[in-house]
Amino acid sequence: MTAALRAAPTARAARAEPADAEALFALSAPFMRSGELRERPPAAYRRPEELFLVVRAPAHDAYDAPGAPLDACVALRVLAPERGHPATGLLHNLCVRADRQGRGLGSVLVSAVSAAARRAGLRALVTATTGDGALFLRHGYREIPAAAAPPAFAAGLDPARGSRVFARPL
Repeated sequence: MTAALRAAPTARAARAEPADAEALFALSAPFMRSGELRERPPAAYRRPEELFLVVRAPAHDAYDAPGAPLDACVALRVLAPERGHPATGLLHNLCVRADRQGRGLGSVLVSAVSAAARRAGLRALVTATTGDGALFLRHGYREIPAAAAPPAFAAGLDPARGSRVFARPL
């Protein structure tokens, strides 16, 4: 059975509310502890320049009801314009609760963040992962050398983490 078929049929991404900041931090914390995500303070989940999209737990009547527990999240940040690079967004902080992985929620979020980036007028997305990047490859990303990414983004990469960089035009 494919991941998309295992996902709850009504699972959809919704914009996180300011009141979701603590839940975003709690969802992200296990990934920070494992090293899959960089450490970020709780205040980072309240920054107005970050667009967080979430998938809420299906036990609630409405997936997008503020305050419902979170199953998954992703963030989009618009990168500062840089010469030689189109208007680019950074997809980051992609997390799916351990007991909800393998159900297509990551795909729901990657698709939703791509749509949000297009609506914002962005022309490309970039991301980095310590994983295999299979999810990104399935969504039209291609692996690129860090040197080919927008310089300010590439400068923030920690070589010790062994991250792979992926990009996709929109």
